[in-house]
Amino acid sequence: MAGTPHTPGRATMPAPARRWAAGRRLFLTSAVLLAVVGAIGQGAGWVLLTTTLGPTAYMLLTQPESEAARLRNSSLGHATATACGLACLAVFGLWQQPSVVEQKRDTWPQIGAQALAVGLTVLLLELFRAQHPPAAATALLITSGIARPGPPLYGMLTGLALLIACAALLARAERRPAAADAREEEGGG
Repeated sequence: MAGTPHTPGRATMPAPARRWAAGRRLFLTSAVLLAVVGAIGQGAGWVLLTTTLGPTAYMLLTQPESEAARLRNSSLGHATATACGLACLAVFGLWQQPSVVEQKRDTWPQIGAQALAVGLTVLLLELFRAQHPPAAATALLITSGIARPGPPLYGMLTGLALLIACAALLARAERRPAAADAREEEGGG
């Protein structure tokens, strides 16, 4: 009704104020989420925060409604990348190879394994209709030897599982108030 006082909601805020509010929320959410995962890793004696968690957190928190951020896509994406990475380690005989960090360079077999693992990951995720770009980082971490089989790989996978589960819970919790606000606006109340 015209002339009725209205409490300004997100939709009536100016665009810069909305971006600033969204940015603050994303800053806090991502920092707290990654700190929690890191703290759990610290308590367990494993490294759970690896470079694949950064782009995964970014995608899941900034674009929770996108297809690539769906729980199915993120879980299947990293599982597929893990399988491709491990298979390429075996095919190229790199199971015991020192990591690229330890060697301070890539060997030709590592380059082949890295390229093939990412290519296979992209191919399979396309076939599975489960696009999740951060999964390519998982394939590279495994084939470069940084997340080699054993505690580094287990830590990375545990960190990913925690991150994906927590981000899914956060997205679900945020959808509830938004749905209630939409129903309230439609009802005129």
